[in-house]
Amino acid sequence: MSDLTRLTAAELASRLATGEVSSVEATRAHLDRIAAVDGDVHAFLHVSDHALDVAADIDRRRAEGEVLGDLAGVPLAIKDVLVTTDMPSTSGSKILEGFLSPYDATVVARARAAGLIPLGKTNMDEFAMGSSTEHSAYGPTHNPWDLTRIPGGSGGGSAAAVAAFEAPLALGSDTGGSIRQPAHVTGTVGMKPTYGAVSRFGAIALASSLDQVGPVSRTVLDSALLHDVIGGHDPHDATSLTDTWPSFAVAAREGARGAGLKGLKVGVIRELPDSGFQAGVSASFRAALALLEAQGAEIVEVSAPHFEYGVAAYYLILPAEASSNLAKFDSVRFGMRVDVPGGTVEDVMAATRDAGFGDEVKRRIILGTYALSAGYYDAYYGSAQKVRTLIQRDFDAAFAQVDVIATPSAPTTAFTLGEKIDDPLQMYLNDVTTIPVNLAGVPGISIPSGLAEEDGLPVGIQFIAPAREDARLYRVGAAAEALLVDSWGGPLLDRAPLLGGNR
Repeated sequence: MSDLTRLTAAELASRLATGEVSSVEATRAHLDRIAAVDGDVHAFLHVSDHALDVAADIDRRRAEGEVLGDLAGVPLAIKDVLVTTDMPSTSGSKILEGFLSPYDATVVARARAAGLIPLGKTNMDEFAMGSSTEHSAYGPTHNPWDLTRIPGGSGGGSAAAVAAFEAPLALGSDTGGSIRQPAHVTGTVGMKPTYGAVSRFGAIALASSLDQVGPVSRTVLDSALLHDVIGGHDPHDATSLTDTWPSFAVAAREGARGAGLKGLKVGVIRELPDSGFQAGVSASFRAALALLEAQGAEIVEVSAPHFEYGVAAYYLILPAEASSNLAKFDSVRFGMRVDVPGGTVEDVMAATRDAGFGDEVKRRIILGTYALSAGYYDAYYGSAQKVRTLIQRDFDAAFAQVDVIATPSAPTTAFTLGEKIDDPLQMYLNDVTTIPVNLAGVPGISIPSGLAEEDGLPVGIQFIAPAREDARLYRVGAAAEALLVDSWGGPLLDRAPLLGGNR
């Protein structure tokens, strides 16, 4: 039997459906992989004690003839921002250490109902604040391509778990690039759906107008299959769209067959010059566009003059919403509590938040509280929201000319752990191409586009589509993926020199 951890989720699901492989065998293989490599990678904060029991139940139900979901029996990693009843949910923070939720996040509940096997909770930047997973209270995650480098953030644990073959699928969240930027630096696929297309109920909130839950995988089809499971309206989420969505897996399969490339108009943003991007990132981006063009796609230059203000606007809107959302961690209702003998409630609250929050969280709470304060609200938060509207209009104008927009997924390959930890501005600029997608609420997907010449590390290309056109992204992403994989002669992860690929 081939190594079950090397199969894509679609391949594994097919073997499970035919009885060639049992869910217990698949789950045990991934748990063994975690035991073998996660001491070095540190993708997981908690590994489930129940995974094999859940897998055995799926096998029993299948043997009894029950009709199960397409991904029934396939293991799944869960970003620790999503609450679970049977595993701690910490959001990477000391202030929630050991916290057990009384309910599951909607996407977790849907994954369980579809028969996926939760393997554990993955590491992340504390409360999803970061681009490197170095801001976790439980230590950094390491990139499987090079253990001295970052796996991206905030969802570096989910991306690293998938890249290191510890899980075929993972759930993540994306507030300004936290699914797509880790995908870029780990050679994986990361999808940020249309805002409201996937429920946020049970996702520990960072910035409620920006947060979006989405899939992490090794192929576009795998992401589409998981998106089909977790997507759709949720009455528990006031921002959840009531749309009826097409099958994303069908769209991905159509794209893999080359459907939709001929005549496809791909926009390239005029105001996104090569300067500021690593040479290997730019070269890989241009090479990927050339492959699309050779198959009949048309490359069209579009203007997005306000994108350059996206990072500045984002780092006013996000901290403002974060300062409000994190106010509930007050030492009174739940979570960590630091007692102050003889102190007031305010003293206990201050001591708890000081001990429980890390430096990056404190930095953003202070920024956000200042931006929302009397006398500054209009100048900062209000102005940032106006910029957001201008960026949305840039997208509207661009999509009147093209079907999708393409950008590099991030400016550089994975940098060294510790390299930018003391330089918040440089850390924030990692999300320069992903942030506008969240500000506008449109979908974006990052797929591997190659290896940078300078360091041999993975690079991603991002495709962006209009709101509600997630299926278009899966179609285009799968078509581009097929061309790229063919040009490499096989999956990119097979080239990973350390834990990811063949040694």
